[in-house]
Amino acid sequence: MAKVLRAVAMSKCIGCFTCLTVCSAANQRNHSLLKSAIHVRTKGGMEGKFVANICRACADPACAEACQTGALAKRKGGGVTFTAQKCIGCAKCEKACIADAVAFDHDTNNPIICKHCGLCTRFCPHGCLTMEDVDDAI
Repeated sequence: MAKVLRAVAMSKCIGCFTCLTVCSAANQRNHSLLKSAIHVRTKGGMEGKFVANICRACADPACAEACQTGALAKRKGGGVTFTAQKCIGCAKCEKACIADAVAFDHDTNNPIICKHCGLCTRFCPHGCLTMEDVDDAI
């Protein structure tokens, strides 16, 4: 059974950005928040609640459809897998993502794609993020 990332309890988020830091450090070998596949922001200014822009694990991902080289391929359970060797750096995937969850790394000329690895969920101090089992027949 496949697992996908879900932001189920963002009302508990305090904006510590630990999830972003862990994601970028583990997956991009960089501690910049801009290199994370998760994007946490306020909704309504300094005193508003936090929201997370995360990969929604689409069954028919628009980002993969926009990729003309096959660098993004459907992942079992939803979402995509990324093959850097096939990427030409066109950034069409970033523009195509309806959830605004694909960032583009201009240093490597590659998109930053969530792997649904779950590392962020283990380090979230308030349990805002979880991994859910999904049918991997998608």
